[in-house]
Amino acid sequence: MTVGDVYQLAAGAPATTEFGRSDTEFALPYQIAISMLTTKVCALKQEFTRRDGYCPFEAVSSRVKTHDSIVAKAQRLCCPLAADDIRANILDIAGVRITCDRVSNAYRIAARLSDLPDVTVIEVEDYIAKPKPNGCKSLHMIVETPVRLSNRVEQVPVEVQLRTIAQDHLASCDPTIPYTHLHAIADRLLDTLIQAADAAHRLDMKTERLHGEVARLWAASGSADVQLKSPHPTAIDRWRPPVGQFQ
Repeated sequence: MTVGDVYQLAAGAPATTEFGRSDTEFALPYQIAISMLTTKVCALKQEFTRRDGYCPFEAVSSRVKTHDSIVAKAQRLCCPLAADDIRANILDIAGVRITCDRVSNAYRIAARLSDLPDVTVIEVEDYIAKPKPNGCKSLHMIVETPVRLSNRVEQVPVEVQLRTIAQDHLASCDPTIPYTHLHAIADRLLDTLIQAADAAHRLDMKTERLHGEVARLWAASGSADVQLKSPHPTAIDRWRPPVGQFQ
């Protein structure tokens, strides 16, 4: 099976198509997995709001990789351009991005996601603790969730990225910056990117300290109106599997 016929389409559908088309059998499990996972995230948002009096989620978005992106990654991985090989070797075809208010809440949300029924953590890459070469920080997870189709059940991988507002702004403010092709960036530009990433991290740390000060003030006043909870980031160690490599 080649790229041209990697999808097995319903009767009457074209014989060839591209990755990412929502009406293909190949893409359908990934679309459903994203829908299921984002529904779970929405439930978590309500849970955090009820329990803590505020919601740490700022934004949730999702995507399925395009045909060109899948082919390019398969070539980088020396992966055969066949459906079964692509399913087995490319684990971030489906992706969900969560933007939250603080670093500690990125770990907190990740830990809560890992505890959900039908969610299995496969890999974790902690770019907050060990930033990427360009300085950008985020928490990446590969999770699996069962997708029940009419004739089978598939364990479908989804990449979950968790970022703070500052981290997301740095990664999104200029889509023309080729973050994934650092070898082509001049040293001066790379230094600027790293400095910007450091500035974003300092902002996140100031936000954490401010939150801690507010929590202590509320505790000292004896007020029960606002609950501010900040588990230490190392809480991620409770559920982290062996660290894998994201390509």
